[in-house]
Amino acid sequence: MRHLLPLLVALPLLGAALLVATGRRLPRIAVEITGFTVSGGTTALALVLLPNAAPTMTEWVGAWPPAGRESVGIVVVGDGPALGMATLASVLTLAALAYSWRYFDAPPHNHTGAFTALMLVFQGAMCGFALAGDLFNAFVFFELMSVVAYALTGYRIDEAKAVQGALTFGIVNSLGAYALLTGIALLYARTGELAMARIGHGLDTTGPGGPDALVLASFVLVLTGLLVKAAAVPFHFWLPDAHAVAPTPVCMLLSGVMVELGAYGVWRVYGTVFAGPGGIPAADLTRALVTLGALTAVTGAVMCWYQRHIKRLLAYSTVAHTGLFLVGLGVLTPEADGGVALYLLGHAGVKAALFACAGALLDRFGSVDEYSLHGRG
Repeated sequence: MRHLLPLLVALPLLGAALLVATGRRLPRIAVEITGFTVSGGTTALALVLLPNAAPTMTEWVGAWPPAGRESVGIVVVGDGPALGMATLASVLTLAALAYSWRYFDAPPHNHTGAFTALMLVFQGAMCGFALAGDLFNAFVFFELMSVVAYALTGYRIDEAKAVQGALTFGIVNSLGAYALLTGIALLYARTGELAMARIGHGLDTTGPGGPDALVLASFVLVLTGLLVKAAAVPFHFWLPDAHAVAPTPVCMLLSGVMVELGAYGVWRVYGTVFAGPGGIPAADLTRALVTLGALTAVTGAVMCWYQRHIKRLLAYSTVAHTGLFLVGLGVLTPEADGGVALYLLGHAGVKAALFACAGALLDRFGSVDEYSLHGRG
């Protein structure tokens, strides 16, 4: 079964390439059915692989396993959390594509092929990030997610507010990507490895007495990049701007999956890379995540309370829930991890449904402002 893991990334990317090549020559119904079929096939594959996640499946893509103490191949890991996140991303992408059926009716937004292709690339990037077993390819999929989400956020390019929201999204997430890449470079300089498990082993071998300045700097940089994606305070302000202008199906994925993948990345990188004796002490991480999580939760809740724009309200609600995810992860116990996983699944489904309802209000009444909607029901 492990040989099927790369298909979770390859299938949606190949489907997107097919739509880019033929989408303008296909009727709209054919484009939508193709996108739905490819996304559905990926979702079905994820659901088939998920029950086989124990023991952990590991696949070196292209049959390039480590040679002695050196590793240059691309490794994907299919354990329960990774396949769970890939399944969640696929299910919500499928739901978003179903919701977007004939979503863009009027010119110039009738290029369904481009939108559906972008959604499939987004699905492939999210699955790739969830399954990545090495930091560099996690960064590659991290960036692919950001670029596609940037394009989807500003899809209504003829509207100035859509361009402004997309630019805010692009600039903040690019800064997070620079931080993440710099942290990965420092870890590579120390260990000569990119696979997460091998980096963790290298840190424990070279610095068993605790983290030095280089390890601490790399941890802060990697954590910053992931927290930008998770929309944690003080990196949260891109999310409300993006949600306010993005098409509703895109909002379903931004809050339903992408933000959660940032929190998942924090859990994965710390547990695999920095949790050993040469990494960051657990007590220090607990203090950092619980403090940051509490600040994020309170800030998001207060800002949510003051919103009258429903999509911004839901965005700040996501920020508040991100804070609670971080508090749970900071406890560093299996019970807390299980609770966060269950909470994350519930939040993803409910938040995607709430954005779908907001989209229905926008379609029916032309507004999601609470004052203008008062009494319209």
